[in-house]
Amino acid sequence: MSADRRAVLATWQGAETPRLESARLVLNGTGRLRAAGRAVAAAGETAAYSAYYELLVDETGATRRLLVGTTTEDDERHLSLSRGDDGFWLVDRRNGDVERAAFAGASDVDVRDSVLFNTLPVRRLDLHREPGEFSFPVVWVSLPDLSVSLVRQTYRTVSVVGQGTTGAVVHFASGSFTSEIVFDADGVVVDYPGVARRV
Repeated sequence: MSADRRAVLATWQGAETPRLESARLVLNGTGRLRAAGRAVAAAGETAAYSAYYELLVDETGATRRLLVGTTTEDDERHLSLSRGDDGFWLVDRRNGDVERAAFAGASDVDVRDSVLFNTLPVRRLDLHREPGEFSFPVVWVSLPDLSVSLVRQTYRTVSVVGQGTTGAVVHFASGSFTSEIVFDADGVVVDYPGVARRV
């Protein structure tokens, strides 16, 4: 693996509902990112589930492809989201149900209860290194049902520690929900108060 391309293994433990997420990320200096992860959650606001995902982010920091699947006591579901060069998304539920959607030009995806996906816009916008504030559309995937919708999220740098060498605190807002998330120097979530913490 080259000097500007390296792997990180991150694991997060849920703060309230018993939940565990672990992902292997391959990062490089251009913004490109690949990740493969798994999550398990006990019954809480949703039914208990296990999930997997595979993610590809291009050199601009925009999501190109997300594969995600869930298993519950009653069901198994699979979803593929792919973003084309024209900015449109192909939504394939792997059951013959395929649609093409603009999602208001969204470049990012977010998956319920997964803290990994907060890393994507922070790295894309360099908010862990340079102060800024951005509001933008996001493709939201709910777990465990894998329903897809459009949401608007805002990220604002609260503080950058050590000129980007040790991380940042970023204020996150989506609808009425807000939190101040701690990121490391790579832009990977360290602590998402009330949701999960890296272990």
